[in-house]
Amino acid sequence: MKKLLPMLLLVFGCESTYYDAMEKIGVHKRDILIDRIEDAQTAQEEGQEQFKDALTQFRAVVNFDGGELEDYYEELNDEYEDSVSAAETIRDRVSAVESVAEALFDEWQEELEQFTSQNLRRDSERQLRDTRRRYSRLISSMRRAESAIDPVLATLKDNVLYLKHNLNARAIASLRGELSNVNADVDKLIEAMQKAIDESNSFIAEMRP
Repeated sequence: MKKLLPMLLLVFGCESTYYDAMEKIGVHKRDILIDRIEDAQTAQEEGQEQFKDALTQFRAVVNFDGGELEDYYEELNDEYEDSVSAAETIRDRVSAVESVAEALFDEWQEELEQFTSQNLRRDSERQLRDTRRRYSRLISSMRRAESAIDPVLATLKDNVLYLKHNLNARAIASLRGELSNVNADVDKLIEAMQKAIDESNSFIAEMRP
């Protein structure tokens, strides 16, 4: 189904039409939400590895001990560019989660009016409140992880630019003083991403029958 989702989205254009089309083939918003959460998880897991790679390359630069310094710069710049790409993927996938979640909760709220049984309606309202509460924890966790990306990218970009403009031993000495900051920012980011991944696992487990 995951391969089918983006293709249909391109065909049908807007989200609401896309959801309607998917419902006709038996794929409901709840299913799409779970798929998109899993996609966001994958992006976060890949992001963790990418930012670890960037940190490893930064350490290689500050520990430079001979060879072509420009080659080290090029490799660090490549890691920075890959990190930017990973960040964009994470943001896009979290936004996709938000989009379908809002559509699901709006539909659920509207369909409460269709109940004739007050007992069933109250039970469904309770389930909606519980699901919203769990989702709120999830999306807050995802957005916190997302916000932790910016300091890492900013620091990496500063250091990449500095190295580009000063390909010499003195530049390495200056970058060495930045290592602890980069290390702390990356550690914080990886921890925030892991919390979001764990929240995703918990949410998916409770959403699945």
